[in-house]
Amino acid sequence: MKLAIMQPYFFPYVGYFSLMEYADRFVFFDTPQYISRGWVNRNRLMTTAGDPVYMTVPIRKMPRETAINEIMIDNSQNWKEKIYGQLTAYKKRAPYFKQTTELVRDILDGSAGDSLSKLNILSTMRIAKEIGIDCAFDTFSEMDLAISEVHAPDEWALEISKAMGAETYVNPPGGMEFFDKSKYDRAGIALEYLKSNLKPYVQRVGKWVPALSIIDVMMFCTKDEIRDILKDYTIL
Repeated sequence: MKLAIMQPYFFPYVGYFSLMEYADRFVFFDTPQYISRGWVNRNRLMTTAGDPVYMTVPIRKMPRETAINEIMIDNSQNWKEKIYGQLTAYKKRAPYFKQTTELVRDILDGSAGDSLSKLNILSTMRIAKEIGIDCAFDTFSEMDLAISEVHAPDEWALEISKAMGAETYVNPPGGMEFFDKSKYDRAGIALEYLKSNLKPYVQRVGKWVPALSIIDVMMFCTKDEIRDILKDYTIL
């Protein structure tokens, strides 16, 4: 079994979904400390001029050490309407504007409660289903896994992999800096890195802006084209 583990991001970029495409099981790791200015409560769309712009979910003020699954959305702000307004930048040039906007609205309008983590997990699973990803999903805080004590950041994935009986753990290439492969070798778990090649697609702005939210990809590509982009990766 190939396992991928990632924090729950807000409408993440295509490389996040490539991990799901490659893995057999995907765990939303929702218990680490929330870090501001990351991808948990924001991602990037495009303006009419073709420049990246953030769409953001506002959060309530909470202690610095708050875990991701305890972060609450500040629903006193009209953030959904702001995002819908940002999506109108695609109206005149994106061939799949209508269906993509309807999907995003359905996801956000249907989201209940104030949990940012639940919003991210449910929306990501919904999009994965929409684009035909066949992967089993788990949420770490709900799994009640019996794992050994963790002494270093790279051991979370190791212990989760061991507890779940994974033969291979796959991570984005950014983890190469702090993962100790020898630990995984001793546990009999293959450690792989998936590098998304970010295959270009036509964004109709006269230039290529990579690594935007999956929403941008869905605006311009058919499901078959999205699948081709997801599968365009290199295993290191």
